[in-house]
Amino acid sequence: MPLKLLNPTRRAAVLMALSGAAAGAPQLPATPVGSAHDFDFELGSWRTALRRRLKPLSGSDAWTEYSGTTVVRPVWSGRANLVELDVTGPKGQLQGLSLRLFEPQRQRWTLNFSNAASGELATPMVGGFGGGPRGVFYSVEEYDGRQILVRFVIDAEGADRCRFEQAFSADAGMTWESNWIAVDTRS
Repeated sequence: MPLKLLNPTRRAAVLMALSGAAAGAPQLPATPVGSAHDFDFELGSWRTALRRRLKPLSGSDAWTEYSGTTVVRPVWSGRANLVELDVTGPKGQLQGLSLRLFEPQRQRWTLNFSNAASGELATPMVGGFGGGPRGVFYSVEEYDGRQILVRFVIDAEGADRCRFEQAFSADAGMTWESNWIAVDTRS
């Protein structure tokens, strides 16, 4: 979605996150470069087991679990892909959509996520795999009225298993609190 189509508040948050120019805003850490086929290992259908922290950055350690499927489809001959997540658990159904785009000039990926409940795109995350089986991606987002760093790590644990972990940092990356852990196994 072009930035001009986002509402003014969302557009400002996206621009701030991508530029790191806001006074006092956390800066995006350096990330490994990527290649246009970093996500080839993940194409196809997966069984997903997901744990989600119910109240991140609140001191609570209450989690809930979901299970379901993830389907990853190539777009633009692998230089982009579309991820569809559909899981259910005691707290209901989560449906997510992620469009991952490779930026050839910067040799990095941009992860663009939306969930069906909001229908809005989250702040894009940027990063890459650096030629290895581990991808690291970051964004600066507003959460509970404050600017935080968000880190998303993807570990390819072989041809038939991958692990995803999202964590928040309210202290510019000095400490991290995991809030989303998913393990996919190939269907």
